[in-house]
Amino acid sequence: MSNTLLRALRSSASTSSTAKVGRLPWGVSTIAGVRCMSIPAAGTSGLPDIDTSKLKVNKNTSPKTPPPAKDLKFGHTFTDHMLAIPWNVTTGWGAPQIQPYGPLALDPSSTVLHYAQTIFEGMKAYRHDDGKVTLFRPDMNMKRMNNSAQRIALPTFNGDALLSLIKELVRTDKHWIPREPGHSLYVRPTMIGTQKAIGVGPPSDALLFVICSPVGPYYPNGFKPVSLYGTTEYVRASPGGTGAYKLGVNYAPGILPQKAAASLGYAQNLWLHGPEHHLTEVGTMNMFVVFRKEDGAIELVTPPLDGMILPGVTRDSVLALAREHASGKNRLPNLPEKLVVSERPVTMKEVREASLSGKLVELFGAGTAAVISPVDKIGYLGQDVLIPTGADGMGPVSNPIWAELVGRQTGAIHSEWSVVVD
Repeated sequence: MSNTLLRALRSSASTSSTAKVGRLPWGVSTIAGVRCMSIPAAGTSGLPDIDTSKLKVNKNTSPKTPPPAKDLKFGHTFTDHMLAIPWNVTTGWGAPQIQPYGPLALDPSSTVLHYAQTIFEGMKAYRHDDGKVTLFRPDMNMKRMNNSAQRIALPTFNGDALLSLIKELVRTDKHWIPREPGHSLYVRPTMIGTQKAIGVGPPSDALLFVICSPVGPYYPNGFKPVSLYGTTEYVRASPGGTGAYKLGVNYAPGILPQKAAASLGYAQNLWLHGPEHHLTEVGTMNMFVVFRKEDGAIELVTPPLDGMILPGVTRDSVLALAREHASGKNRLPNLPEKLVVSERPVTMKEVREASLSGKLVELFGAGTAAVISPVDKIGYLGQDVLIPTGADGMGPVSNPIWAELVGRQTGAIHSEWSVVVD
């Protein structure tokens, strides 16, 4: 079944579109005409949803002083407050509370500790030069978090309500957002199963919480291209699995392959799949490859959302900007005029042959933390496949797209993607 599905997905993905997903009764989906079981949402129908009017605020009586921006290490410093919302199978979502940041009280039998019932998101709040604070496309994070919750039978929720509460949390700790260029406040919504029982099944209790961490630029001294190890010994995701969802269970298994890649001198894994070694993701980022076509056009390629690829917010943003440029709707400065945007399968054979023939323009990862991460080589089957990079470490496609994205995130470029917090 998995091989049939994989073939159907790849054969249906053309150079300009992704496989179509249909919905059939009784929780059955169709992808490229192949029937696949989907997971129904946890039993939240008819139960109280998140109610912002019930928010309780318990201020931290011993607030900390934010450290100097130069001392920040990604994900190691946290603000004074957190948001917590409990859920119960009979009473639904409880009263939200903004409370002092601190340890959680969990029973040793909590299902999250035994069966990895946990999902999370990653988003950023930015301080503009005029003092305005914004979030970047947070609606997409809310939708993806609900999809992840549904996939592992955690409770779903009203995304607009949670976003409203996240805004209040960011407003409460907005003085933690560094004022230095390139800095931001990383926001981490998380949900865990907290049922006090050992047994595999939908939890009777859950906890949704949000924490915040001030962070600096991913590349504080300028862009430094990374090297990748084309990983064939381990598999990140497979058809019908959970690769398209932001689950905690997807990340721990990648640590050992990451250590193995590092021992060989490579920075991250390039996850390859199947006998043809299809490219899927770069470390924990989505992946883009740029080719020069026979007619001189530049083709920006990323693997289709075939059930193994995480639908990244930055991925979607890169595609949207590139397509607007290609259509003439919104031309980006310095981006190649003749640009083709494709969501299609890519194999290492195609990448290696393009590198040898001079038709490989660049390859980069895209994600919330780094925004754009350029690549200069791939270790593959005992040899290095070399990737061109520019003088600044980036390429002719990634650089102008990165500049547009960062401009929209920081307010230098007006965009409806920036949602005002304060």
